[in-house]
Amino acid sequence: MTDRKTLSLPKRPQAVAIPVATAKAAPKKTAPASAPRTAAPSASGHPPRPIRPATPSSAKPAAARRAAPAGAATHAQGRKPAPAAPRVAGERLSKRVMQLKGCSRNEAEQYITSGFVRVDGVVVEDPPVRVAETAVVTISPDATLLAPQAFTFVVNKPPQWLDGVDDDEDTPSARRAKAPPSARTLLVAGKQWAQGPAQQAFLKRHTLHLEASVPLEPGASGLVVFTQDWRITRKLEEHLGEMEHEYMVDVAQAVSADQLQAITRLLKDPREQLPVAKASISSSTPTSTRLRFAVKGAHPGLIAYVLGKVGLPIAAMQRTRLGRIALGSLPVGQWRYLAAFEKF
Repeated sequence: MTDRKTLSLPKRPQAVAIPVATAKAAPKKTAPASAPRTAAPSASGHPPRPIRPATPSSAKPAAARRAAPAGAATHAQGRKPAPAAPRVAGERLSKRVMQLKGCSRNEAEQYITSGFVRVDGVVVEDPPVRVAETAVVTISPDATLLAPQAFTFVVNKPPQWLDGVDDDEDTPSARRAKAPPSARTLLVAGKQWAQGPAQQAFLKRHTLHLEASVPLEPGASGLVVFTQDWRITRKLEEHLGEMEHEYMVDVAQAVSADQLQAITRLLKDPREQLPVAKASISSSTPTSTRLRFAVKGAHPGLIAYVLGKVGLPIAAMQRTRLGRIALGSLPVGQWRYLAAFEKF
């Protein structure tokens, strides 16, 4: 038996990686950056001028392509931007008072607004004011946190001014500008009468929450009252009709006895139903007369009505007394504090 020989097929040849030489790309030739381009020679024979290469917008730096700052337009128009407000040195006055008094911030502000704090000897009423480290801050020994005292102002209102009774803060500013000035605007430190019976230092808090309840016609000058004291406000409102108001009226002619009697008859005439009032002659000259009117209650227009009925023109009118409070020598356009001993 013939031996069977195992036949083996030849193996498939494996692929052999043949290294291939990679050809390098030839570098591009660029003109030197320093070599400027030149134009063709001119016909006149002059040497050609170099041509500046155009710079593309993308080649500009990013900062140059940014929008100009907001202030650039202002500088271009010749206007300088507003300088920043300088920072005030020092600390708040209320903080200094907190350290000196060992109190809260609200209590420190109450001490300041009540006029108990002085900075270098001067009363300062604004808690946010900043004081230097070297400033001397003192607190009055009688400083208290109790309810502050209520103050009352006696004002000599100028003629053609409003009495302040109907002042309304909600009135538009344009309408207030057209209206006559109010006696309330006289309540500033510069208008205080130096010879008043109550020598009280003026503080801004004294003008807060002031009430005026005694009307006086705009054409007249004289006594008007502003008060923070609710007791005085109540007395003036509830007993105003019982208080006697005294007026001095100047007439630009001599008033005869017959004319004075005519005024008295008119005031007492039941058909007129006029308020209780009395008239008398205070002084008289051949060309003028000063009449004194005592009227129960405030009745604007009453005196003008009475004198108009008897044919006497009014040259000037002034309210000189309200109850037991007299105007005295208080100059027109000035004010004084109501003293503690004065009662209406």
